[in-house]
Amino acid sequence: MSDGPDAAGRAALDGERRFVLALGGYALEIPGGRLVTHEKLPSPQFNYVLVDSVSVERQAAFFERALDHYFQRALRPRFRLPTPVPEHLDRGLRRFGFRPTGSPRVAWLRPSAPPPPAPPGVRVDAGADELDTVVDFWTAERERPELHAALETAIRHPHPGDSLLPIVARVDGTPVSAALRYERDGHAGLHLVSTRADARGRGAATGLVAGALARDRHPPPLGYSIASDSPRIEKPLSALGFRAGPSSLEYELPAGAELDLPPPGPPTGPRWRPPRDREA
Repeated sequence: MSDGPDAAGRAALDGERRFVLALGGYALEIPGGRLVTHEKLPSPQFNYVLVDSVSVERQAAFFERALDHYFQRALRPRFRLPTPVPEHLDRGLRRFGFRPTGSPRVAWLRPSAPPPPAPPGVRVDAGADELDTVVDFWTAERERPELHAALETAIRHPHPGDSLLPIVARVDGTPVSAALRYERDGHAGLHLVSTRADARGRGAATGLVAGALARDRHPPPLGYSIASDSPRIEKPLSALGFRAGPSSLEYELPAGAELDLPPPGPPTGPRWRPPRDREA
């Protein structure tokens, strides 16, 4: 990834950030990266730092500034670093207590093309009426009311150019897989993809993705993407026409780590004062 992602990869990464913004979050850009934040949805899916390029001499200041932003809001962010991760950034994050989460997170890309049919026995439904079903798949139970409210607003009152569509795959009439398709600026991404554990291996997730690809507006998007850190999805996504795009490694704090930074030192007076009236 030293040469940077191509246009499709950039669109996929930008689509993930825009998805958080569409749900009411925001992104703050600082030298070295972007702080993607959603204070009402404290999960790492909505609170992460997109690390771009940080020098050895400025990494401590970058990490402290980013962590201060999230810790003031009692949020536990993840840091996403493009692979291969520079050694000094790995060391810096480990000094702050962060550890890699596991396998790299890959953005899978697919150009616009007719999708294959869903596997037999899988019915794919899409539309605002599926919102409640999609939210039920969300594992962070405490956040479900806020997620439901954010999704409902984004679906029923979208910003110009936005399109958010809940999608559900059913087997024998029972919902077994769900996702959200977010489209903007000619790119459609699948987010929060989830499949019931007892339904895996039956083609439900493959049918869900195939059905999501078939829900195009006019004109259809230029490309599609889905991000995952599971190596198991490589084969089914490849069969659907996806290819591996840019990858990143995520770092997170262990569950028992305290949200704290060293004290800044003794208090000082304000560094900024309002201008005085020269005639006073």
